[in-house]
Amino acid sequence: MAPIPRLRDYKGPALLSYGFRPFFLFGSLYAGLAILAWLPMFYGELSLSTAFAPRDWHIHEMLYGYLTAVVTGFLLTAVPNWTGRLPLQGRPLLVLVLVWAAGRVAVTISAWIGWELAAVIDNAFLLLVAAAMGREILKGKNWRNLKVLIALAILFVGNIVFHLESHVYGVAEYGTRLGIAATMMLIMLIGGRILPSFTRNWLARSNPGRLPAPFGTFDIVSMVAAGVALLAWTFMPFGPLTGALLIAAGLLQAVRLARWAGDRTWRDRLVLILHVAYAFVPLGFVLTGLAALNLLPTGAGIHAWTGGAMGVMTLAVMSRASLGHTGRALVASTATQILYGFVVVAALARVCAAVHPAWSDPLLHLAGCAWAAAFIGFALTYWAVFTRPRLSA
Repeated sequence: MAPIPRLRDYKGPALLSYGFRPFFLFGSLYAGLAILAWLPMFYGELSLSTAFAPRDWHIHEMLYGYLTAVVTGFLLTAVPNWTGRLPLQGRPLLVLVLVWAAGRVAVTISAWIGWELAAVIDNAFLLLVAAAMGREILKGKNWRNLKVLIALAILFVGNIVFHLESHVYGVAEYGTRLGIAATMMLIMLIGGRILPSFTRNWLARSNPGRLPAPFGTFDIVSMVAAGVALLAWTFMPFGPLTGALLIAAGLLQAVRLARWAGDRTWRDRLVLILHVAYAFVPLGFVLTGLAALNLLPTGAGIHAWTGGAMGVMTLAVMSRASLGHTGRALVASTATQILYGFVVVAALARVCAAVHPAWSDPLLHLAGCAWAAAFIGFALTYWAVFTRPRLSA
């Protein structure tokens, strides 16, 4: 039997030849530009015609705007590899990109068009993504990855709740925590697959010796503990039980990360940055646990998760996937390493701004500018990667 071709006989723009190209490009641009808008909004120097409160607009557009774009780009690229089916290309991919962009516009001008219409337009994107992923997984009979659909379903429900809460109560609390919890589960699920795999491959080739521990009972226990802790935090964010569950989950995730031999990968920055990104997962659990015990501000742990685990991990995955899937060498250039430095600085500065309120203004500006530099810089640095055809072998 002839092997399944990796791509159709596609003749259109290279940008629409694979899902990661448009979503990584436009998602990263949006991430940087949205933060540049958020800083003056935070200080009352800019207002948008959105029905959301400024804080909720910022949270929503990072969680359900930028992040869903990157998750979609990753899944549209990974699912064909998981199932052996052909990737989404051309017009169907363009439709998804346009629906995502329409959601960003609708949310931003929701005070003009009404929150109901904005919610419908915005939620249409996740619905289409879940339908596309579900179709591919089911047709490919790739049952083990159905759990990805659960995370997408939670994101979809969280987005609906976010819009409803913001309209009814003026602030979205449950919708925020649902979105963060679903994304953290995705990072732990996917990170638990790619970190040991990429690390093992590089070590076996370039630095023989201790290898990452294989997936086993400990990973299952740590994931269940994390899921229980996130569930408790979503519906009961404060209290000794929630605090204890979060801290315990954080310690287990720290041990899980240590088992993947990341300390031996410092010579390969593309692998090392994945371990650095995952380190924000246990850090976020512990800081959020301390906040649940009223020992720290809530923003510290939340931004360790969002700015750290989500921000650093997405930039790390986007850069590696973009190079690998366009036939380029898996080597972090000097420019890419500088971008990694920017996003790590942004995450640490934002966490410190929450922990040290007296220094919040300079730290917030540092975090915002470093974040924008990382993501706009990524879009510009990788522009040719996304818009030009794959390099020949």
